[in-house]
Amino acid sequence: MSSIPILVIGATGKIGSRVAARLTQAGYPVRPASRRSTPAFDWDDRTTWAATLAGAETAFVSYVPDLAEDGAPQAIQAFTDLAVAAGLKRLVLLSGRGETNALRSEDILMAAPIETTIVRASWFFQNFSEGTLLPSVLSGTIAMPAGDRREPFIDADDVADVAVAALTDPRHANQRYEITGPRLLTFAEAAAVIAATAGIELQYLPITLEQFHAALLPELGQRYADLLTRLCQEVFDGRNEALADGVQRALGRPPRDFADYVTATAASGVWHRAA
Repeated sequence: MSSIPILVIGATGKIGSRVAARLTQAGYPVRPASRRSTPAFDWDDRTTWAATLAGAETAFVSYVPDLAEDGAPQAIQAFTDLAVAAGLKRLVLLSGRGETNALRSEDILMAAPIETTIVRASWFFQNFSEGTLLPSVLSGTIAMPAGDRREPFIDADDVADVAVAALTDPRHANQRYEITGPRLLTFAEAAAVIAATAGIELQYLPITLEQFHAALLPELGQRYADLLTRLCQEVFDGRNEALADGVQRALGRPPRDFADYVTATAASGVWHRAA
């Protein structure tokens, strides 16, 4: 085991925090990087990149806010060039399934003279309990412009397990792992599973992209409202309504089922409103 820390960019995020925790638990030295780390790393400030990369050999890369954003491929190209120049030997990129700019970013890394692994994930289970959909669950209504499209939701813990394997085992070099859960669910079906298991009232309300954007704007601001609306418009066209075998290929086991996640999360009490 090398004494050189594994760099985790986005270490405070949903996946990055899990990756850092797993590496630490396994005994690997970790250098967490985020806007709040020392040195700080900020995707919007390229002057912060070099200090973070200095001395590193392996890095987990999570782009904020999302690889679907305009300009993400250009940022990934600049970052990859700097990483190669800094002497890094391996990059593991967290990518988004069905996103055009994410695919462009993947291709940039795969073309670079460096070992690369792509972890291309579908929507996380944990968006319902840790992310942007938690307030919706607590309010009793999940309003999304997804219609009746089916999504192969994936457990964030499975995503992190694949990333850690790629960071620590050279057999995963130059692989693209497209990872999904074991079954397809509509948002209405997901809401019904959560409601029945947690004993709460929860419905799914299909809305238009315009309604979705208008609801996000006062809460998240123009940049994030525009990004999330464009992302939903892109990925909810049916392109992701298929399962993939990335978890099985990378880990030799099946992915976790949504029902198992819901049972464990319901027991934690996170979906019950405070009295």
